[in-house]
Amino acid sequence: MVVLAAAVVTKSGKPVISRQFRQMPRSRIEGLLASFPKLTSTGQQHTIAENEHVRFVYQPLDELFIVLITNRQSNILQDIESLHLFARIVTDICHSFDEADIFRNAFELLCAFDEIISVGYRENVNLSQVKSSIEMESHEERIQEIIAKNKEAEAKEELKRRAKQFEMQRKEAQKRGQEFMQGNFKSSNNSFGGGYSGQSFSPSFETSPTNISRETYTPVETAVSADAPPKPKGMQLGRKSKTVNLFE
Repeated sequence: MVVLAAAVVTKSGKPVISRQFRQMPRSRIEGLLASFPKLTSTGQQHTIAENEHVRFVYQPLDELFIVLITNRQSNILQDIESLHLFARIVTDICHSFDEADIFRNAFELLCAFDEIISVGYRENVNLSQVKSSIEMESHEERIQEIIAKNKEAEAKEELKRRAKQFEMQRKEAQKRGQEFMQGNFKSSNNSFGGGYSGQSFSPSFETSPTNISRETYTPVETAVSADAPPKPKGMQLGRKSKTVNLFE
């Protein structure tokens, strides 16, 4: 037998979940499932319906149907046996047969479908083997979830540690900046030649080069040439003139 697809559908043929085991377009599967309700008959627990291309092997599940789509050359007895196993898997995993419950357990159901059918052919497995495989996969999935949560927690702790380290570095840099500003202020006070004496501040100022000290100013005396005639002297009393002596 070749199983093309397994699905859980509503009475109107809308797929709730579906697994294709052979390469088929999605539109093809949706078209086949949409045509399925027209071929069903009421009053039977499990039955078979066919069209010109495929065979539908189905079983009612309250308001839903579990459906296998096979080729028309498949063994009907094997199809019905496979259908029973699919129905037991769905019953074991889901507590109720409504769309919400099927959606909640979709991952486990699809994994179970893959354990029963591989590449369109039935695997030699029973219900307990399928359940064991699902439990192992669920256990591995839980381990992966725990690992992921641990990594997430470690990442959060690392972010907190880096944030704390950054805050400490920021405070240290701010403290060094304040000390640097205080050191510059003290050095600027020393450069003025003064400082703080009590609470008074006495800066010293250099004398402007335009203010010339009187003590250092020496007037330049005009040098008198030796060849220059002597200045005439005034009349001196008690001294005879040279002219008078010539006539005596």
